[in-house]
Amino acid sequence: MSADAYVSELAGLKVLLGVSGGIGAYKAAELVRRLGDAGAQVRVVMTAGAQHFVTPLTFQALSGNPVRTTLWDSAAEAAMGHIELARWADQVLVAPASANTIARLAHGLGDDLLATLCLATNAPLAIAPAMNQQMWAHPATQSNMETLIARGVAVLGPDSGGQACGEFGPGRLMEPTAIVAALAALRVPGVLAGRKVLVSAGPTFEDIDPVRFIGNRSSGRMGFALAAAAAAAGAQVTLIAGPVHLPTPARVQRIDVRCAREMHAQVMAHAAGADIYIGAAAVADFRPLAVAAGKIKKSPNSAPPTVELETTEDILAAVAALPQRPFTLGFAAETADVEHFARAKLERKRLDLIAANQVGAPGAGFDSQDNALLLLGANGWRQDLGRAPKIVLAVQLIQIIAQRLAARDAAAAVGARA
Repeated sequence: MSADAYVSELAGLKVLLGVSGGIGAYKAAELVRRLGDAGAQVRVVMTAGAQHFVTPLTFQALSGNPVRTTLWDSAAEAAMGHIELARWADQVLVAPASANTIARLAHGLGDDLLATLCLATNAPLAIAPAMNQQMWAHPATQSNMETLIARGVAVLGPDSGGQACGEFGPGRLMEPTAIVAALAALRVPGVLAGRKVLVSAGPTFEDIDPVRFIGNRSSGRMGFALAAAAAAAGAQVTLIAGPVHLPTPARVQRIDVRCAREMHAQVMAHAAGADIYIGAAAVADFRPLAVAAGKIKKSPNSAPPTVELETTEDILAAVAALPQRPFTLGFAAETADVEHFARAKLERKRLDLIAANQVGAPGAGFDSQDNALLLLGANGWRQDLGRAPKIVLAVQLIQIIAQRLAARDAAAAVGARA
C-alpha cells in the first residue's frame, strides 16, 4: 500500500527521524521518502555509527533539510540547536534503533545529539528496533525494552526473518511502508479506547509422541500485527499465542499455549469479558486420539504405525455462540475457491466478519511478511484489501472492526429504545 493512504493522519506532522548504526540504516532512506509521500515534514539526526552505513548527504537530498550529526556543531549549537530541534518535533522516531541506542535511551544518557534530543523533547517517542537476533533476545536488551515500554515509548517491530549476518529470527527492521502505517495508527488513537480485544495467533502443535507432533506453517505474524494495531488504537489487548518465535507487541498481555485444547481453554476464559475477538490462529482441525508415552520407533520389519485422529475444539464457533458474545472476526485460509469457502464458514459459524486469504501463493499467507485479504460480512458485504504488509492490513482491519462495532452498538441502542 502506498504511503498516500496515510496522508490524513501524517499530513504536516513534524517527524524527527533518528538513524542509529546498523545495516538497517539503508532502509531509513526509503522511510524518509515514504514519510514525505504521506505529507510529513522530516528532519534527520544521525549517530556516528549510522554514518558508516549511509551518508548524511543522502538524507539531506531526500528530506530537503540539513542533517544534524553532532552536539559539537558550533554554528548550530550557538543558538541551542538541539533544543530547537527538540521543540520543533511533533513525533520522534528512531529507525533503526540499535541495541546500543536502545540501552542509552533506557538509561537516560545524553552523550550524543540523538540521545540528548530524546531527553529534551516533549514529543512522543517511537522506536523501530533492528539488530542481530541474539542481541534482540539478550536479557539486557529485553530489560531495556521493558523500561522504555513502561515509559510509554511506542515499539514498532522488529520483524522476524533472514538477517544480513546470515542468521534467522526476530530483529529485522520493519519495512518502511509498515513503519509509516504503524506511525499513522499512533496518530489516531482512541478508536478502540475502552475496548477489550482478545486475539489468538499462530499455529497449534498436537503431539503424537514426546518428539513428534502435527502442526502447520502459521508464523503468527498476522495475529501479532493485529494485536499491535489494536493496542495502538487504545484497546486493552490479550494475545493467546501458539508456539511462535515473535516478540510481544507493546502494551499487550501475552499468554502462550501449545495445543488446540489449551488455546480453547484460554480463549473461552477471556472471551466473555471481551468486546472483540479476532481468531487469527491457525488451530489444528485434528489431533491424535492418544499420545504415545514413548517415542514411536521405526522398524524395518514392520509397517508404519497408524495414528487415529479426533476433531479438535471449534474455538470460533464456541465464541460466536456465547450468550453475550464479542464482535467476532475469523480467518479462512484456503487453497482454492477462497470466497465460496470463506462465506460458507462465515454463515456456518455465525461470525460478524471473516478475512479470507489464499495460502500457498508465493510471497503471501503463511510465513510471509505480506498478505492479501478479502473481507466478507453478512448480506453479501465484501471488501478486498489487496496485498500489503501484514502490519498495514492489520491497521486497516482494526479501523474496519471499530467502525462496524460502533455501527452495531448504535443499532442495538436504537432497538432498545424502540
